[in-house]
Amino acid sequence: MPKQSEEMLVDLWMSLLLVWITCVPCVSMSPIIGQPKSTQTGGPPAVAASGLGEGQRLLSRAKRGWVWNQMFVLEEFSGPDPILVGRLHTDLDVGGKKIKYVLAGEGAGTIFAINELTGDIHAMKRLDREEKAEYTLTAQVINAETDEPLEPPSEFIIKVQDINDNPPQFIEGPYRASVPEMSAVGAAVTRVTATDADDPVYGNSARLVYSILDGQPYFSIDPNSATIKVALHGMDREMREEYLVVIQAKDMGGHMGGLSGTTTVTVTLTDINDNPPKFSKSLYEFEIPEVLPIGQIGGKIKANDRDIGENAKSTYAIVEGDDQGMFEIVTDAQTQGGILRLTKPLDYESKKAYTLKVEATNIRSEPSSGGPFKDTATVKIVVEDSDEPPVFSKPAYSLEVNENAPINTVIGTVTARDPDSLGSVVRYFIDRHTDLERQFDINVDDGKITLAKPLDRESDMWHNITVTATEVRNHSQISRAIVTIRVMDINDNAPEFATEYEAFLCENGKPGQVIQTVSAVDKDDPMTGHYFDYRILPEIANNPNFTIKNNKDNSISVLAKHDTFRRQKQEMYFLPIIVTDNGNPPMSSTNTLTIRVCGCSKDGIVQSCNVEAYVLPIGLSMGALIAILACIILLLVIVVLFVTLRRHKNEPLIVKDDEDVRENIIRYDDEGGGEEDTEAFDIATLQNPDGINGYLPRKDIKPDLQFMPRAGQHSGPNGVDVDEFINVRLHEADNDPTAPPYDSIQIYGYEGRGSMAGSLSSLETASSDSDQNYDYLREWGPRFRRLGELYSVGESDCET
Repeated sequence: MPKQSEEMLVDLWMSLLLVWITCVPCVSMSPIIGQPKSTQTGGPPAVAASGLGEGQRLLSRAKRGWVWNQMFVLEEFSGPDPILVGRLHTDLDVGGKKIKYVLAGEGAGTIFAINELTGDIHAMKRLDREEKAEYTLTAQVINAETDEPLEPPSEFIIKVQDINDNPPQFIEGPYRASVPEMSAVGAAVTRVTATDADDPVYGNSARLVYSILDGQPYFSIDPNSATIKVALHGMDREMREEYLVVIQAKDMGGHMGGLSGTTTVTVTLTDINDNPPKFSKSLYEFEIPEVLPIGQIGGKIKANDRDIGENAKSTYAIVEGDDQGMFEIVTDAQTQGGILRLTKPLDYESKKAYTLKVEATNIRSEPSSGGPFKDTATVKIVVEDSDEPPVFSKPAYSLEVNENAPINTVIGTVTARDPDSLGSVVRYFIDRHTDLERQFDINVDDGKITLAKPLDRESDMWHNITVTATEVRNHSQISRAIVTIRVMDINDNAPEFATEYEAFLCENGKPGQVIQTVSAVDKDDPMTGHYFDYRILPEIANNPNFTIKNNKDNSISVLAKHDTFRRQKQEMYFLPIIVTDNGNPPMSSTNTLTIRVCGCSKDGIVQSCNVEAYVLPIGLSMGALIAILACIILLLVIVVLFVTLRRHKNEPLIVKDDEDVRENIIRYDDEGGGEEDTEAFDIATLQNPDGINGYLPRKDIKPDLQFMPRAGQHSGPNGVDVDEFINVRLHEADNDPTAPPYDSIQIYGYEGRGSMAGSLSSLETASSDSDQNYDYLREWGPRFRRLGELYSVGESDCET
């Protein structure tokens, strides 16, 4: 039999023995029921062994007949028969008295059952302390026949006694922990915790002891606190970074027969800066063309560090060989390598090679390392010769020229040279995109800039052009320089009034009153500033009406000499004033100041400046007169519109035929009766208009009896002609108000009389086609020859 089973059997028997010793004496108590406590003669009543000691005097009779301690039952018991938990007994259970024991409470009837006659309590099911540790029940004695209670109910507790049936468990496992590399022995890593569901109070079932099954000799664990510690000195992350440790927790204090549980702890060594940067090689060689732009990459170097993260980051610096500051080394944030860049342009003709000493240094350092780790390497740079573009003597030029300079004046010179050893000839040009007006020219050989067109400082004070220098040997090598040309001012503009002044003079003004303050402007910009001199035209220097006063600020005040100005006498005055500047030579201009005489209020406020306003009736101003005229014009317009509308209203609704330009087409689907139909039109009337006296009745419209032909409308019997006949009918149609514009067919069979040429129609002619001779058509020329042939062919066909 396994040792663990033997130990469990021993624990089981010990528990059963304890239950028997504890419970049986407690339930065999027999109080005397129903007898007065003063007449008791049968000796002292039975009491609980644990309640009264020997020699103690009973002071009073117990209220109930039972006194017992807690009952115990062993968990996980699975025998063939129900396990006896305890026995109940009462003093009433004597002789043949018919009593019955009743059990109630938690698990009564399902988990626990009682023998009604003997009072024995049995556990019917297998119990688990981890599910429920104790049960509270109530016992009572009743009459077996009447079920009447003989005693009050009494409450007791059945406790489930624990056995070691639950192994330890690591609820939070598996674990992950970290510790710095090179940590000292005994340094704490982490702590694990296991739990046991067994009773921690009873026995050693929940007493745990921890140990390491796998992970030695690197780590150890405290058996009681479960703290994992470093057990090996000099653990290096660069050699091994991760360890898997297996931890065991065993109950029963770690003794034989105890249950156990395991978990894993993954321990990671974190990095410290314990490795210096190391260049992959001690010498780096680069070839850099001399035309490499500033800031471009010339080469890359790399110092490797076995550390990771911040501990592996390094900075690079040039410690020797770069006295002129031609290069710099910066750190690539992605690769942690060094990038060699230019800070100044290289020149093969000046220096062909450089030897630099470069140092790589860790950014972070551990306190115990004694300082930052470093490593050095040598960088040799060879400059390659390249065909360089010309180089100007200056990156930018600033020139000056007077605005009155003549054409072809030399403004300045730009110079450039080819820095290559071969030394090509340089040609100069102006970028015309910067000189669209072609204001300047340049000599292609010597770079002299000349004036091509006259300049005006007042239009453009500055000119910025770009000059290019190109090698003759290689036209692709081009350099550019900015040339700024300032146009210097000369006194070529006369001063003039700052604005068009119009002064107003009150009739009631006083002599010496300031009429207007006048200032002048000049487009020129002299270095000493502007100074203007004002004077009245010499011809009217002794002006009887006005004078001027200098205000000492390049302005003057125009003053009135008297107070006798009247609008009726003169409404407007013109005062010519000469303005002269202080340039060399001085420039002057004559400007006229217009002065109006106005009517003013007593406070000097201008009210009216027109002569007409002076002669208006009192109380009627110019504004009122304008309003009256506007009203009159408006009334006239309304009257004209009204008359026009009335005239259009009286016109007839039917438009005359000569005014109606519409074309009306009406389609008739019915056919006439032919030649036999004599009802449609009176053809005879048309053939002989003399018999109707100039009037023809119309059958296409409803006749109006009131309409009669006017007298004098018809001609004499021998004077009727076609033209007059048509005009008569046209007049009747135009003046007939009852006839809308019906479409009608008029048949005119009358040809007229008295024509010298005869009739052109073949109607009613006595001759036939056979009598006609068309040979004369051929004599009319080539245009009518074909027509004559056609008629001739027609005659021959008829004869045939």
